[in-house]
Amino acid sequence: MSAIDRLAEDFARLPGIGRKTAIRLVFHLMKRPKEEALRLSGSIREVAETIRPCERCGNFAETDLCEICSNPGRDTSLLCVVEEAYDVGAIERTGQFKGVFHVLGGRLSPLDGVGPEELSIPHLLERVGSDAVSEVIVATNASVEGEATAVYLENTIRPLGIKVTRLARGIPVGSDLEYVDGTTIAEALAGRREM
Repeated sequence: MSAIDRLAEDFARLPGIGRKTAIRLVFHLMKRPKEEALRLSGSIREVAETIRPCERCGNFAETDLCEICSNPGRDTSLLCVVEEAYDVGAIERTGQFKGVFHVLGGRLSPLDGVGPEELSIPHLLERVGSDAVSEVIVATNASVEGEATAVYLENTIRPLGIKVTRLARGIPVGSDLEYVDGTTIAEALAGRREM
C-alpha cells in the first residue's frame, strides 16, 4: 500500500470523512507547501501527546483540570451532563452557562454493549454525592440512546434529592414550520412558555 493510500485510509477513519473526501484531503495536502503538511502533523502529534481527560469532569485538558473545572468563578452547584467533550464547547460558545460539566464519554446503548459502567456514570454519581450539587442538567442528544441515557440518569439521580432538568427542545431559529419534523414540533408545543 502506498503512502497516499495509507494516509487516505487514516483520514477515512475520521467521523464524517468518506473514502472520496479522504483522497481529496490527501491530494490537497500534497499540492500545498511541504511546511503546511509538517505543521499539521506536528499539531496532531502535540494534541496526541499533551491533551488528556480532565480528572474531574472528563473534558479535554492540557493539565490535570480543564479550564472550566479550575475556574473558581464557576457555579459548582450547577452540573451539566453531556455525552462527549465537544458538547462542552457547544454549550460554552453560548456564553450563557456558568456552571460546571460532566462528560459521560458516550451514551447508553445496550445493542452496542454500552452500559452505565462503560460510561463515567459511576464517577458522576460520586461527584453528585460529594460535591454541593443542587441541580443536574441532562444535555444528552435527542437520539433514542440519548433519551434512554437521560431517563436512566434521572431515575438514578432524582432519588438522591437533587433536582434533575433536561435541555428544552424546540424549533430552530430561522426555520419554517413546514420543514420541521413532527417530533420537534410536538416537543416545542410541550415546552412552550408564556410571552
